[in-house]
Amino acid sequence: MLNRFCLLLIVVWSSSFMISAQEVISIEKFGLKPDTRENATPFVKKAMAYCKTKKGVTLRFPKGRYDFWPAHCIERDYFESNTTDNNPKRLAILIDEMADFTLDGDHSMFVIHDRMQPVTVENSTDIRLKNFSVDWDIPLTAEGRVVASTASGFDVEIDRYQFPYMIENNRLFFVGEGWKSPMFAWMEFRPDSRIVEPYTGDRGWGGYRAEELRPGVVRFSHEKGQSKYPKAGNYLVLRHSARDHAGMFLLNSRGVVMEDIHLYHTCGLGILSQYSSDLSFSRVEVVPNPVKKRYLSGHDDGFHFMGCSGSIKIEDCRWQGLMDDPINIHGTCARIIRTEAPDRLIARFMHHQSTGMEWGRVGEKVGFIDNANLHTIGTGTIKSFRPLNRDEFEIVFNEPFPADLKEGEAIENLTCTADVEIRRCRFQSCRARGLLISTPGKVIIEDNDFESSGSAILIAGDANQWYESGAVKDVLIRRNTFRSACLTSLYQFCEAVISIFPEIPHPDSAYPFHSNIRIEENTFYLFDYPILYARSVDGLTFSRNQLVRSYDSQPFHYNKMGITLEACRNVRIEQNKVEGEVLGREVRLKDTRRRDLLLRHDSFFEIEKKKAVRQ
Repeated sequence: MLNRFCLLLIVVWSSSFMISAQEVISIEKFGLKPDTRENATPFVKKAMAYCKTKKGVTLRFPKGRYDFWPAHCIERDYFESNTTDNNPKRLAILIDEMADFTLDGDHSMFVIHDRMQPVTVENSTDIRLKNFSVDWDIPLTAEGRVVASTASGFDVEIDRYQFPYMIENNRLFFVGEGWKSPMFAWMEFRPDSRIVEPYTGDRGWGGYRAEELRPGVVRFSHEKGQSKYPKAGNYLVLRHSARDHAGMFLLNSRGVVMEDIHLYHTCGLGILSQYSSDLSFSRVEVVPNPVKKRYLSGHDDGFHFMGCSGSIKIEDCRWQGLMDDPINIHGTCARIIRTEAPDRLIARFMHHQSTGMEWGRVGEKVGFIDNANLHTIGTGTIKSFRPLNRDEFEIVFNEPFPADLKEGEAIENLTCTADVEIRRCRFQSCRARGLLISTPGKVIIEDNDFESSGSAILIAGDANQWYESGAVKDVLIRRNTFRSACLTSLYQFCEAVISIFPEIPHPDSAYPFHSNIRIEENTFYLFDYPILYARSVDGLTFSRNQLVRSYDSQPFHYNKMGITLEACRNVRIEQNKVEGEVLGREVRLKDTRRRDLLLRHDSFFEIEKKKAVRQ
């Protein structure tokens, strides 16, 4: 009897092992081996078609290098948020209408050629992506080292193998596999710390002159003369080409998990998640390739979320050397063009890099916004949604919208919003800010490290320029470290280390836009004055923070207030500790009543001393 029982266990165990083994499929099964430099695109396309017929399967790439060229790739039209539309997009790996699927790279390197989207996940659920890196042999952004700099110009040494170039009519063009594009701007990085050179910020550069002194060394000068040339020894990221393909694109998908992924370069946004839900990122990096000693990584934002819902969890991730923000989470407002019935209106996408999207679906909740003060004047539920063209769409609602709704005002999708957790991440030096957050869901920003060259955290929202929506309702910023590299350059909306700066033409404390923001137990290393700028907030706490004076840079910011409160209500500042001669001690009240501020004696701060006006 015992022997029969043991035999039964062995049979069950063996069957389970066989089933498990059948679930892991090697890409070699389809004829592709690592390190051959053969075009992986057609082999992966065949493998994905096979995996699509199964459920609970893992496609494994044995460790090595895999090269992807556009030949034989799948092409699809996508309207990707904050991205230039140059359809069709060319896709290296497409995961479409799949469920319970894992792509395991076994720590392989995926090398992309020409302009492609390395990974696309569309209309899929429970997808796991893990253990691989993405890079280009010839990146879509270039870089070089400044070897000389004088009052008349500067010389840059460029690796012609990584960044092939040519000069035509005294203009610098970079060339690659199937493309050629002109340089239009540059960013300056220090070689030791790899932070953006303080006080430089954006350097758009029209009207320059380029000449090759010798192979690999280009001299730049400005036709009208310029006094602020980069420093000798610093590295420049030389910007060219458009942001037209994301590194990874998640569309209409749910339950996507990414683990142990390194994005060393992209054609545009790093990981763009659009109208997707329940997303998780662990140990995902968008950083320069350390083996190639590069300073640049992604072309623009690192993680970009538009219209996502459910939960977004980001843990132990890192960003460095980006040409824009490491994280941006928002919705998209549209402008009301005309009302055709009490329950029907026509709306238009207003930003040229956010058009053509399926803005709404039946049953979703919509907010109607007075774009002068961003006050939500009412809500409605979508009965039908119909695109008219790439710029305009028609919405019919289940009920009449507010009678005083006017043409020119805005709408936002209130259903496509997410709860967000961001923990133990490193926001290293990039071109712009660190974290942009615009969502009414519950937000926790905890135990992170910031050294962004602009504001570390920007809480914005607008219906007038970028049309990025999402008034926050519950934000906790706790136990983070804001290092002295923060706010060393100026970009849009960089009013302080933490900048709460919605674009409101006429802020009114009677109609606060953001609410319930707590900034607690953080450590700030401060070389300059502005720590916090808050506009149109109801319920703001700044308490139990450690403020440490830094001398790493010289003060330069135009804002000389430690804290500025504009059109705010119910503000509490207390129990902050100070080390050294911290500069920003004063609090300025702009259109904010004194009784709306509780300023405890242990806060360190004091109300701005009004300077006497000379007669």
